[in-house]
Amino acid sequence: MSTQHTYRVIVRSAFEGLSEESRARLLAEVDAHGIESMRFAEEGSLSYDRTLKHFSYRLVVVSDAADGEEMAGVLAEDRVETALAELGHAHGALRSSVTDMDTMKINYKR
Repeated sequence: MSTQHTYRVIVRSAFEGLSEESRARLLAEVDAHGIESMRFAEEGSLSYDRTLKHFSYRLVVVSDAADGEEMAGVLAEDRVETALAELGHAHGALRSSVTDMDTMKINYKR
């Protein structure tokens, strides 16, 4: 059995070609998706503002350490793609940044 690592992934993109229904739903929920709602979660946390231009999704991904950060990014992007498709929100190309929480060095004060 291989070692599992926990990754924090931020997936970013821009909304593109939103339908009127999507725009209305996003604007109705904008207060629940602002800066104060940003958190890392397995199910993901979507944040955006009233301009409905850019968005970010923060996720926690647990994956085989041997697969590395690249695979964690791919898994996160797939989750975001699925979530946004289910909501009916169109978007541009996704890009992700990944942090391996198990290899992160913490400098403790002495």
